[in-house]
Amino acid sequence: MTANTPRENKKTPLYESHVELGAKMIPFAGWIMPIQYAGITKEHKTVRSQAGLFDVSHMGEIELRGPDALNNVQKLVTNNVGRLTEGGALYTGMLYPNGTFVDDLLVYRLADDRYLLVVNAANTEKDFQWVQDNLSGNVSAENISDTICQLALQGPKSFDIFSKICPEPVRDLKPFTFLQGTIGGCKTIISRTGYTGEDGLELYLAWDDGLTVWQALLEAGQTTGLEAVGLGARDTLRMEAGLMLYGNDISAETTPLEAGLKWTVKFKKGDFIGRDALLEQKHAGLQRKLAGFRMRGKGIPRPSYPVFVQGQKMGEVASGGLAIWLKQRVGTTYLPPEFVEPGTSIEIDIRNKAVEAEIVTLPFYKRPEL
Repeated sequence: MTANTPRENKKTPLYESHVELGAKMIPFAGWIMPIQYAGITKEHKTVRSQAGLFDVSHMGEIELRGPDALNNVQKLVTNNVGRLTEGGALYTGMLYPNGTFVDDLLVYRLADDRYLLVVNAANTEKDFQWVQDNLSGNVSAENISDTICQLALQGPKSFDIFSKICPEPVRDLKPFTFLQGTIGGCKTIISRTGYTGEDGLELYLAWDDGLTVWQALLEAGQTTGLEAVGLGARDTLRMEAGLMLYGNDISAETTPLEAGLKWTVKFKKGDFIGRDALLEQKHAGLQRKLAGFRMRGKGIPRPSYPVFVQGQKMGEVASGGLAIWLKQRVGTTYLPPEFVEPGTSIEIDIRNKAVEAEIVTLPFYKRPEL
């Protein structure tokens, strides 16, 4: 149940709580969302060292049901959904016939004939239309985004906090698996996934149950250092961890092979939209690849800043900024393959000044093994 309408910026079920917590609220992808509470730097460090709780209810959820659901999902995405058992999830791309991204997403196998696609907020309507336009056989698709509250609990203390309010054996979950349980009587999909570079959980529950679980988690984490975290730190965390952002690192102009996401493309599973184009690109050879870089000189690289190699403009910054935990200034860019070897010198045009940087291996940050 929601009062949202398509013509206004939507509010998540946690809007009033965000305001009470002192969040700075901004329009984002058609929603009013918290960009920060105590500050992006502080929130970023809290997730890396303790735990952070995110409201990501703006994300899109599309459900496919029916005997032909699996065949349709297999056709729509690049990864092999057929290998999933019930309770499994995977990250994948959804492509146009030319091999470029419609979106990147998570796919959950809820049952043999029921799959959940979790897509980027700004792409929800476009993605749903794309799914509908490409369905065949005995299957139906429904955009259930306005009925789902999605939370993300991320950081090394996540499981300690979560165990205080939920008896489910979530510590036994392997990455990219989930279980369906209850939290305080609220039915919840509990998934060991996230987009911060830290271990943690993502929760999917009914819209009207969102505030109950949000408040229960904040209360459970009071003595553990848990903080509410906004979308600002969510972006700096994912960038530091080398995770893709649609519209920056990947888009309708880039392919998974160029973006270093070949591991999500399973040619052997059979046909899928964009397969022929990717095979052609693979055989012809890539003209560019996504690479990470670290600044040597002063200045912070921002998206769209020009990138030069050997005095010639070769590309632009895709994602860029301060890697807060690492205390480095980093970014990503697409360059010809011969210039993406680690150690290669490049220059970023920052306010009309060429600033030296070097190519480095992605990801910038990888969480320590426990």
